[in-house]
Parts: sequence; structure tokens; C-alpha cells
Amino acid sequence: MSSSSTPPPRVANRYGSPKPKKPMGRARMLVIAALTVAVAAVAAVAVTSGSPPVSSKDVGFSIASDGRTSVDFEVTKDRSATAQCAVQALSENYAVVGWRVVTIGPADDGANAGGTTAHRTEVRTDSPAVSGGVNACWIVED
Repeated sequence: MSSSSTPPPRVANRYGSPKPKKPMGRARMLVIAALTVAVAAVAAVAVTSGSPPVSSKDVGFSIASDGRTSVDFEVTKDRSATAQCAVQALSENYAVVGWRVVTIGPADDGANAGGTTAHRTEVRTDSPAVSGGVNACWIVED
């Protein structure tokens, strides 16, 4: 019979004998190590610099009429910074039917020592809305 490391003669005749495994070369190991270090460095930079300077959280909305939607939201930012947020109202098929840009100035009160503040804004709509929320926020540069 054959040993466990060699295939039976029929298989070896058809597909050939298995190739012996070569040990990994030193140069190949160095390339793999260098690539691993580079990927880790890029990931570390992305994680440390990826936090946004402003963020928002939708709290709720109410439909006042076919032409108005009220949107409640919170904004978290540096308390001395000024931000703007695009607030939108959406129709049943997710089309934007109302849009408003709201400016949020520096704040001394609110959660996180003024870092998180609550806001309510009215958005005029072109047709009936079924939901409302913040599309995006950004810091306004002086």
C-alpha cells in the first residue's frame, strides 16, 4: 500500500505527484511583514482622524399640515464652534419635499457643557411629508 503522504498510484498517474512544500523565503516574509505594518499604520491614522467635528441625531418630527413639518434634532459639536445643518422633509416615496439650512451658533448650555444642544425647526414643504430629519451638518469656518 501507499503511505499517507503519497497518493495512490492511479491518482499520481492521473494528476501527478504532489509538489513538496517549500519553506517561505526570508525576502517574502519581509515583504509580508512590511505590508502588515503599512496597513496597520493607515488604519491607525483613519481611526484617530476620522471623528467628525460635528454630528447630529434625529429626535422626532411632526406634520403640522400639508405645507409644514416640524423637525426635532440634537447637534454635538465643539461648544465654541458654529455649525450649519441641512434639515429635510421626505414624502412617502422618500423624495425631498422640503429643505432648510439651520445655523447653530456657539452654546454655553446643554448636555456635555454645551457640546450637545437640542433644536426644533419648521420646514416648509411642496407636498405632503411623512418624515423629517437632518441630512448633514458641517462646521462653518470664519
